[in-house]
Amino acid sequence: MLSLKKEEQYSSVIMKLIILFCFIASSLADGDEEFANYSTTNRCFPADFHFGVSTSAYQIEGAWNLDGKGVQIYDTFTHEHPEKMDDRSNGDVACDSYHLYKEDVACMKEVGVDYYRFSISWSRILPNGTIDNINKAGIDYYLNVLKELKANGIASMVTLFHWDLPNDLQNRGGWLNPEIVGWFKDYARLCFAEFGKYVESWIIINEPKQICHYGYGNGQFAPGIVSPGILEYVCARHVLLAHAKAWRVFDEEFRATLKSRVSLAIDSEWYEPASSCKADVVAAETKLQFVFGMYANPVIKGNWPQVMIDNIARFSKAQGFNESRLPPFSDEEVALIKGTYDFIALNHYTSYMASAITDPNHVGEVSWEEDSGVNIYKKSTWPTAGYPHTSLPWGFGRILRWIKQTYGNTEIVITENGTPDTTGTLNDEDRIDFMRSYMSHMVDAIYDAGVNVTGYTVWSIIDNFEWTAGYTKKFGLYHVNMSDPSRPRTAKDSSKYYSRVIRTRCLLDFCESIRNGPDSTKNC
Repeated sequence: MLSLKKEEQYSSVIMKLIILFCFIASSLADGDEEFANYSTTNRCFPADFHFGVSTSAYQIEGAWNLDGKGVQIYDTFTHEHPEKMDDRSNGDVACDSYHLYKEDVACMKEVGVDYYRFSISWSRILPNGTIDNINKAGIDYYLNVLKELKANGIASMVTLFHWDLPNDLQNRGGWLNPEIVGWFKDYARLCFAEFGKYVESWIIINEPKQICHYGYGNGQFAPGIVSPGILEYVCARHVLLAHAKAWRVFDEEFRATLKSRVSLAIDSEWYEPASSCKADVVAAETKLQFVFGMYANPVIKGNWPQVMIDNIARFSKAQGFNESRLPPFSDEEVALIKGTYDFIALNHYTSYMASAITDPNHVGEVSWEEDSGVNIYKKSTWPTAGYPHTSLPWGFGRILRWIKQTYGNTEIVITENGTPDTTGTLNDEDRIDFMRSYMSHMVDAIYDAGVNVTGYTVWSIIDNFEWTAGYTKKFGLYHVNMSDPSRPRTAKDSSKYYSRVIRTRCLLDFCESIRNGPDSTKNC
């Protein structure tokens, strides 16, 4: 019989050999081969499918200090640290949508979208973040936008928080202060009361990963706090509790009269196993749980993903911490968060390969990335679609299938998808190719796998301020001339393509009509 020590050494050697085999297999595998001859689907969009476009307040509004608006963290961040933006720019004026929102709505009307997803600036209606100081001019601005949309037959999907936290609240700890849960609940209640009768769908918080990992983990985004693997988890906990409190307020106080729907927008890449080896398959699943599951699992199932709980506890102990760096939820908090969604809102842009780390005893630095215990990378052969995205439409179809498999056949709305260019060219064939291919894989997922996707939202209707990329990356269906004080909007070819897709419900010049049977010769 082997001694315990020798048995452990033997197991370690076996594990290393298995992972080495996986590494060799991943080196030989060609994950793109099955999609090499893929053709755009000729099937119609379902009859009840909806199309939209999206923006966020700081990225388009400008008017950063007008009409009673309070200062928020991106005002401070861009003014104090211009070097963190690629072109040293800011959103002080941006697209000037505060004054030109009617032009934006006219662009949407021209495209023919069903709905517009935009965000409310917390500090525009509550200058210091709390309800003891309500700015009527801010309320009126958003009411005017909502009324303009309604007058043009465009539904509203409103995001309550798209990263622009009032500066006064940041000075009190921001998302690290437990009191923010109450501050946010009061803000949400005010928005539901003031704007609710004009809003069809609400996104309570957009992309918590970006808020916490980039804002409180690596410090790349505002407020620029660097605390990887520690304070970013505190942030995540409070974001989820704030979301849950706001959702409960809507559910208990407003749902019966407003009859709108509410969710949380989660951004996630797809992580493709580097090989069919079990270790790589597990690695990819683990990374998905650390990215999408970190926020979806609490909302849908009631707690952090178990792999997160296990990994972070194990790594924390090995790194000398007395307890896990992942703050737990109490039983009451699990019950509060669980079920706080009416649909799954997914923001998706690109994909990665995922492989197992070769050393089974590896303990990395203290960080969210290292806590997953997974290698991720992009293939050098993958087409580039602009920072930080790579065009991999097949990954879109795969993440949709995975969500259904993991969380059941819940309704999914794509709340962001798009690609940038660097010039603002009007002849944006690359963007058209991106949209066509991504939507094609989405349609295939709907018909071939029964994924319940009901809406698709392009980011973005207009070129805008793209955070640390400034104005160097342009996602718009309409070009905005930032050097012209009047900020004119000019349609790109992609806006015309998207308009045709919406009108014909077809990605090609001709599609078979699913509604009339698979053998029908009628178009959509």
